[in-house]
Amino acid sequence: MAQWEKLRQLESVYLTQVDELYDGDAFPMDVRHYLAHWIEGQDWDRAARDHDVAMLLFQVLLENLDIQHSRFVQGGESFLLQHNIRRFKQSFQRYQEEPYNLANIIQWFLVKEKEILQNAELAEQVQLLQVQQSPMETDSQRNIERKMTDLKNKVQVSVSVSLKSMLSGMGVLLDGVEELLCVLVREELVQWQRRQQKACIGAPDSTCLDQLEKWFTTEAECLFQVRKFLKKLEELMGKVTYDQDPVKKQKPALQKRVDSLLTSLLKSAFVVETQPSMPQGKGPLVLRTNLQFSVKTRFLVKFPELNHAMKVNVSMDRYRRFNVLGTSSKALNMAESMSGGMVADFRHLTLKEQKSGGGGKGIHDLSLSVTEELHIINFNTEFLLHDMSVSLETSSLPVVIISNSSQQQSAWASILWFNMLCLEPKNLLFFANCPAATWPQLGEMLSWQFLSSTTRGLESNQLDMIAHKLFGKQQSYDACNISWTKFSKENVPNTNFTFWVWFDGILFMVKSHLENLWKDGYKLFMDKTLLKKKQRGTFLLRFSESIRDGGITFSWVDYSPTGEPDVRSVQPFTKVDLGQIPFHEIIRNFQILEEENVPENPLLFLYPDTPKVEAFGKYYTEKSGADSQYIKYIKTKLVFVSKENTLEAKSPMYSDTVECEGSGPMNPRYGLAGEAFGESPSLPLSPGPMFSVAMLVPDEDQNPTLQEFFNDPNMYDYIINQHPTPGWYGGTHFKALLQRAGEDE
Repeated sequence: MAQWEKLRQLESVYLTQVDELYDGDAFPMDVRHYLAHWIEGQDWDRAARDHDVAMLLFQVLLENLDIQHSRFVQGGESFLLQHNIRRFKQSFQRYQEEPYNLANIIQWFLVKEKEILQNAELAEQVQLLQVQQSPMETDSQRNIERKMTDLKNKVQVSVSVSLKSMLSGMGVLLDGVEELLCVLVREELVQWQRRQQKACIGAPDSTCLDQLEKWFTTEAECLFQVRKFLKKLEELMGKVTYDQDPVKKQKPALQKRVDSLLTSLLKSAFVVETQPSMPQGKGPLVLRTNLQFSVKTRFLVKFPELNHAMKVNVSMDRYRRFNVLGTSSKALNMAESMSGGMVADFRHLTLKEQKSGGGGKGIHDLSLSVTEELHIINFNTEFLLHDMSVSLETSSLPVVIISNSSQQQSAWASILWFNMLCLEPKNLLFFANCPAATWPQLGEMLSWQFLSSTTRGLESNQLDMIAHKLFGKQQSYDACNISWTKFSKENVPNTNFTFWVWFDGILFMVKSHLENLWKDGYKLFMDKTLLKKKQRGTFLLRFSESIRDGGITFSWVDYSPTGEPDVRSVQPFTKVDLGQIPFHEIIRNFQILEEENVPENPLLFLYPDTPKVEAFGKYYTEKSGADSQYIKYIKTKLVFVSKENTLEAKSPMYSDTVECEGSGPMNPRYGLAGEAFGESPSLPLSPGPMFSVAMLVPDEDQNPTLQEFFNDPNMYDYIINQHPTPGWYGGTHFKALLQRAGEDE
């Protein structure tokens, strides 16, 4: 017999339950009734997981509604029935884009129907066990009475054994439920939370909750089913009981255990699916006062009857007082989730700090900067279903709240460090006693920054290059540590910026101006000493270590008449430069003066041995030379080219933080003037259409440092005295070029 037909034949008490089941608008009883045979013949569970199957069944459902409407019309059925069928079809149109949601709902109703049938069958079986005595009206009353008593005792013993076995089995069942709950809450959920932490700082970890939602929902359904069974036993116990009834003794303990497991499951099922973030921020968890941010919560127990029934409220911690402005209360619903999950998506929240006189920072009354203060956004709601009420709470990962965009870089560094190292998401005093990071931890996190920004992370040789700059030459960097202070608060020796500011500047430069080169696999973290054994004209690309907001340069190798390698570099190009002309056009048009004043581009082979045109030709514009759209940036006067020993430091950036051997003193940096410039000869470029490191545009002000150099007559004499021999490097030739450059301006 079909399931729907069985339901229609139940006693009135169970028919009332069916009426209550179909009391809402999620799935009309009329549709269930008229399409009962077709509905029960479909695989709705598969449709809920397979979009194509769901779409097919959705279309057939609409066709069947059209057919049923035609039957009503032909059969002269009431206008009301015809109207309702049309209305139901229109209502189902909302599932056009996500038909699997409708499949989920239909499957859920079919399961609930089975539960009603099972409850009815259980009650019927228990009723058969009841023994009712009839009045004795014959002379054999005593004999029958004795036999009846004997029968009753036998039945009680039989039932008692059956109930004891059943209740014992229930205990074993709950043991399995508890074991599975521990796996879900203490392992799977914890692992997801860690993946979410890492994903917030760029890791390519999956944070999808669909599988966890399926597991949590299934376990909750099972526990509610056990709860219903225990309630039914309690009702039966009120009708019939006897001495030594095992239900009377064991049921309270079972009930308490079921409720405890269910409460634990429900409390763990309320999570923050998408952490707080601003659309214009560097990453999540950095919020700015008076600017909107969004955050999404999710309840992993997906019961359709809870749709729009649980209201979520937002609040802040009380260490620094903030008002949460915007819509700070929303109901969990399935309409705001692509997967049909039960979510509350807060899209337009704003924080405004409360000004209070005389108050302190409370728990943050420590020597912490604003960008080291951590705050938590709290969410709470109430679960109420089947006389089960549980208060639910969850919270975001710690956020840093700033009031000015200039604090964003430092705030993002705090978020990176916290989520890289901290496994206690509510540790708001993390930076009061901040641990150091090992190089493997730091290197992985730095690689994630490139991966999340450009889809390509750092390779092992690039990471080794950065590690060498931080810790010096080591056989292995695994034992090397770097502190939070050295990472983000103390300046790199002989500079006015931290390691993080330098790295973040490079990341911005790659994302803004070098993304194509980076995505195509070009290596930009390289050591120019690799050029010493390569053929003449081999060059490589390198990030500068001397420019705060990121700089890139290139070095090439030439050979002296005696065969000695001579590695040369130009002063780094900045993001301002690359905003005027692409880096590949710089490489394309770069020239120097060779012997007999013949301009020549010394860049021939990209390391290790790729011809320049083969490496960069695909990026070139169609026109070159005087026809190039970048010609106004190419006509410049002078570029300084440095010898190898004046451009890069030979020792680690942080010689005093290395916890392994190999540190040494920091050498002076390369510059346009001053001591570093005077330590070695420099090679001027041709004064014609050449390329300048400073991107000097005609009729525009020159770089102040370079202009001061031009204006200082003593500098000419200094160069002549240092290099009195005329010729390629001669002071006389160099002075002439400088004078000519001044005349051109």
